[in-house]
Amino acid sequence: MTTQQLVQQIYHKKTFLCIGLDVDLTKIPKHLLESEDPIFEFNKAIIDATHDLCVAYKPNTAFYEAYGIKGWQSLQKTINYINEKHPDIFTIADAKRGDIGNTSTMYAKAFLEDLNFDSVTVAPYMGKDSVEPFLEFENKHAILLALTSNEGAFDFQTKNTEGEELYKTVIKTSTNWKNAQKLMYVVGATKAEYFTEIRKIIPDSFLLVPGVGAQGGSLQEVCRYGMNNSVGLLINSSRAIIYASTERDFAEKARAEAMKMQQEMEAILQNK
Repeated sequence: MTTQQLVQQIYHKKTFLCIGLDVDLTKIPKHLLESEDPIFEFNKAIIDATHDLCVAYKPNTAFYEAYGIKGWQSLQKTINYINEKHPDIFTIADAKRGDIGNTSTMYAKAFLEDLNFDSVTVAPYMGKDSVEPFLEFENKHAILLALTSNEGAFDFQTKNTEGEELYKTVIKTSTNWKNAQKLMYVVGATKAEYFTEIRKIIPDSFLLVPGVGAQGGSLQEVCRYGMNNSVGLLINSSRAIIYASTERDFAEKARAEAMKMQQEMEAILQNK
């Protein structure tokens, strides 16, 4: 999917919501555990209930890898279902990969070719040859960890090195890599005050923003400082939506929570 197609979907659906499909078998409704593939059945129900309210889905691969081969099969069934039923939706493999060049090439093939995700999150610590392999695929994207929403982000990302914070150096450096126009960036919603500085460096790039909802980030603050002329934001919400209920009405409750966010986003877009 191209960024232009993503922007078109945002304005068509009046939302820039990304729903995280982070499935924990200890948290899903108990009746689903009786099915042959409870992870996929849970995801399918969430997707069926929310696909018109979001423009992206983001499975965190750790929640699938934890269950071995069965978990990986559930992930494959999930991405196949999205691609077949809702090809207009942008898909993100939240895998946080990044290794020496030939290894990254194989990671890229796994997620962007075999599983056919539109994008994959990558870690920048090892530099350009660990990221550029993800940028070689047509109409695919790498989403670079820039400034994350966790407490440990302050250990390194905001440290001043040679006159500027490390996260700024990472972002600036990445803009010079081959096919850098395919890069998007992860910026945590709990760091809303940093968005102004980030937009000075990458005014046109899409930002994937976790941390709204359960982690306490403010949608209004993120949009005030992070939105650009093409919206340029994908706001991720996982737990607040998919675990809105642990009963048989879980899909309906998930839809209700997603609709709250969609309506708030629609109002923001109207006032943009």
